[in-house]
Amino acid sequence: MLMTDQIIIKGARQHNLKNIDLALPKNKLIVFTGVSGSGKSSLAFDTIYAEGQRRYVESLSSYARQFLGVMDKPDVDSIEGLSPSISIDQKSTSHNPRSTVGTVTEIYDYLRLLFAR
Repeated sequence: MLMTDQIIIKGARQHNLKNIDLALPKNKLIVFTGVSGSGKSSLAFDTIYAEGQRRYVESLSSYARQFLGVMDKPDVDSIEGLSPSISIDQKSTSHNPRSTVGTVTEIYDYLRLLFAR
């Protein structure tokens, strides 16, 4: 696998993570499983997502950044190959059984316009 096909995480120590190193394939569905307290959310939300959001905000103009709060860097040595990211927390989803990722993130309407004839 090429380096550009992976997200490389080195030394993740956010919350209960213990200096974790891992390589995640890009463009694949990745699932983190484990017992309660094993670090799934710390890795997914507090490390990977937080760093993706922080990098995105850093890419904005200084004018736009002034309206946003300061985003702290997660406790990690390095993350390579990470793109801007979104997250969907199951606590914030709709209780509508017909909800999809597109409707929950409100991207559905944009995708519909993009692919309309």
